[in-house]
Order: sequence, then structure tokens, then C-alpha cells
Amino acid sequence: MALLHRATLTPSKLDLLSAWVPGRPWSGGRVPVGQLGSYRFDDVAGLVGMESFLLETADGAVLHVPLTYRAAPLAGAAAHLVGTTEHSVLGTRYVYDACVDPVYARALGTAVLAGGTQAEELVDVDGVLERREPSATVVGSGPGGADVPAPPQELPDVSSRDEDTTTVVEARDLELVVIRVVGDDTAPAGATLTGRWPGGGPAVLAVVRRASGS
Repeated sequence: MALLHRATLTPSKLDLLSAWVPGRPWSGGRVPVGQLGSYRFDDVAGLVGMESFLLETADGAVLHVPLTYRAAPLAGAAAHLVGTTEHSVLGTRYVYDACVDPVYARALGTAVLAGGTQAEELVDVDGVLERREPSATVVGSGPGGADVPAPPQELPDVSSRDEDTTTVVEARDLELVVIRVVGDDTAPAGATLTGRWPGGGPAVLAVVRRASGS
């Protein structure tokens, strides 16, 4: 369950993304012009927000951009800070590229390998929780076979690197490949996270496989 608030963010998420995305090597300099949808994962500890965006660009490409939201800086991740935003309910939020966040790595690995989906979204409206339909949905292809590691139970140490139009996240014996430019046929073999959004999909958004040498 993802608990959300009716709130104002300054700057907005799309403003942060519009400034940050064009400088990423996987974006090809593209500038987002709109949001097609987003989905969330749930942090079992309830401390880190996770939201993955599907963004439209002027040339018709669809970019996949997972973010995490934290109340305090993530140690060792200053180079991957997308920016900060002032949340009218929660205060200052530190927004990171999720591919360097161990909470996201665990959530993505679990969703893919256990056949999970996006989190249910509940909005706090004056103390009453109202269900909101997600603007994008995802489903993992698990459960994994004998040659695929089990979903991570603890937070892994992670490292990430950009490769063409993907970002590869190493998390212990898992390799998580986040597809950044959706539908460009760069997805490797492995267990998959498949997404759908209004007018789009199904499309592979991430792949989980055993890390090289494991």
C-alpha cells in the first residue's frame, strides 16, 4: 500500500524531471513534454516513497524514470540526486534516481521474481483513506525457476551503471536491468516487469537476472 497525501510540491515532479532527464546518457538529450502514467512500489518500512514515471518526449519516445523520495539525504548518493522539493504536508523531500536506492532494488526484485504488481494507492483526505486507480500498472513474470535467485529479503548493497538506453543495477547476486527507453528492443533475457498505461503497452520495463559470476 502506498499512502499518499493531497499536497502541493514546489517545484513539481515534472519540473524536476524536465531539468534532470536531458542530461542522462540514456535519454539522448530528450526533454519530457508530458506524463503518460506512473506506478508505485511499497516500502515495507514505510519510510521511502517510490514512484516510476512513463514520460512522453517530443519525438514520441517513452522514457521510464523510477524515483525515490526520502525525508533525509541518502548516504553516498549525492551524484544521483534529482533535486529537492517542498511537500506541503511532509516538508522537504530528497528525490533520487531510484536505481541507486537499495529500497527500490529490493522492491523491484521482489515484484519481478515473485510475480508482484504495483502498490495499491490510498490518498489521505482529511483522515479518510480513499483508493486511487494507478495511471499505469505493472506485473512481474515470476515466480522464478531454479536458476533465478529468490527475491531479496534484506536491503542489498547496490551499484548502478548506465548502458546505452538501460541502467544496470547490481544488488548482491541479482542484476536488475531498468529499461529507460521503452520499446527499443534492448531488453535482455530474464524475468520481466511488464507495464501498461493508457494508450501504451504491454511493454517490458525491467528485467531481473542472476548477476554475472554468481
